[in-house]
Amino acid sequence: MSQTYNVPVQQQGQPQYQQNPYDQGPPSGPPPGPNGQNYDYESMEEGKPMNSDNFDEAFKVTKPKFNDWPFTIFFLLVVAGFVAVGGITLNALRETFDFQGGGIYNSGNSFAMNTNTIILFAFIIVLALVLAACVIIFARLAPKFFITSGLILNVVFGIATAIYYLAMKYYSAGIVFLVFTAITGFMYWRARHRIPFSAAVLTIVIDVMKRYPSTLITSFFGLIIGSGFSVLFSVVIVGTYVKYDPNSNNEGCSVGGGSCSQGKLIGLLVFVFFAGYYISEVIRNVIHVVISGVYGTWYYLSGSDQGEPKHPALGSLKRALTYCFGSICFGSLIVSLIQLLKGFLQMLRQNAFGDGDYMLGCLFLVIEFIVGFIEWLVQYFNHYAYCYVALYGKSYVRSAKDTFDLLRFKGMDALVNDCFISTSLNLYSMFVGYIVALLSYLYLRYTKPGYNDDGSFYAPVIAFAFLISGQITRIALVVIDSGVSTFFVALAKDPEVFQMTNRDKFDEIFRSYPQVLQKITSDH
Repeated sequence: MSQTYNVPVQQQGQPQYQQNPYDQGPPSGPPPGPNGQNYDYESMEEGKPMNSDNFDEAFKVTKPKFNDWPFTIFFLLVVAGFVAVGGITLNALRETFDFQGGGIYNSGNSFAMNTNTIILFAFIIVLALVLAACVIIFARLAPKFFITSGLILNVVFGIATAIYYLAMKYYSAGIVFLVFTAITGFMYWRARHRIPFSAAVLTIVIDVMKRYPSTLITSFFGLIIGSGFSVLFSVVIVGTYVKYDPNSNNEGCSVGGGSCSQGKLIGLLVFVFFAGYYISEVIRNVIHVVISGVYGTWYYLSGSDQGEPKHPALGSLKRALTYCFGSICFGSLIVSLIQLLKGFLQMLRQNAFGDGDYMLGCLFLVIEFIVGFIEWLVQYFNHYAYCYVALYGKSYVRSAKDTFDLLRFKGMDALVNDCFISTSLNLYSMFVGYIVALLSYLYLRYTKPGYNDDGSFYAPVIAFAFLISGQITRIALVVIDSGVSTFFVALAKDPEVFQMTNRDKFDEIFRSYPQVLQKITSDH
């Protein structure tokens, strides 16, 4: 049965308020329709979800088309290039397997990465998988404690790790961990009063996750695919060293695929790292779009008369891999280029500290921090843009414009500081990175592979371990992060829907966040 509601019309260019949220309590009575207009809830405006038992009809794209398709082609070319390089390097690894060794200690290769490194990367991936699964279980069991403990745990473990590195006279890593720990502690102190609101939102997201097992199933398969690719990525990196390292003792140079040279080695490593970051980012964002579709189904249609669409995860996956795939590749490309630059700066910084050039090392550290902030900003922006891609099937540029409106009307304070969940999830990812990086250092220190006799491989191996474990953890935690961001987008555009379908939870949100009554009404 449809219902019609009356509310005051918003003044042009101003956020809409149902009433003064600071003078009165949560509004009572039936909620307004979007844009302050009278309307039939079952006949929503263009671009809004509509009641239907079919996902494509509920989240209808008015003009179905493949958005941003040139970036799909570019991504497929990158994948083809990665497969070609992988085929050559893995063949070289296979042909020289006896020389590389079949275990940790019996390698004849003492000048480049070998099977000792492959075993290390296998340990890293398994450990990251186990820790990521533990984080999800913890968040489901104790949402409120999850946020607080994540902050405290990172500070304590970060200080302990920094002290250990400094005691071992590995100053570059010790200084970096001290800087990150100081930033973490400052963030916790500044944001501690916002934790109750974040805990309320996290509880809602976890409840939805329990209601829709498809969110966890999607995350699980994404994690398996992402981890499988991480294994391939790790082996291809080792294989690239095996095939193209110009050392005169390298048997890989005689294997088919071209001659060895330092220029080829560096060039191919840059491409392999870029392709690895790019493919991993696309995998993660496809999962995000799929899960966003499920949360959007819950928000808009779980309380409708006709019920919600059947199999929303499958419907959302179909959209993510067809009409929206180009948009996913577009945004992922930007992040991947920044990640490549950040990884390059990390190696330069660690090498500078390792050579005793502390001034240059500090300079790289500052630049790395700036690039890291830009990376976080772009990822944060993309995460909300992909919610528009998932729910409305828009191109990346149009979704970016809507995201800009979201930030312009609601403000960075409302979206970042008022919700500490994403920050807490990132801190847990960093915590996993701390453990994996420390394991990598201890592994190299105590197995003493010949290629690291002078300590030159500490920097690239530890940097790669930190990055790959972070990728795996972020893929695992996207099931929570996607729910939070989708909830915010829907709440910002249509708070009245949540007020109508979940009145008790809406009141709880209102008590911690009165600005929930502000509503974005611009559509592009």
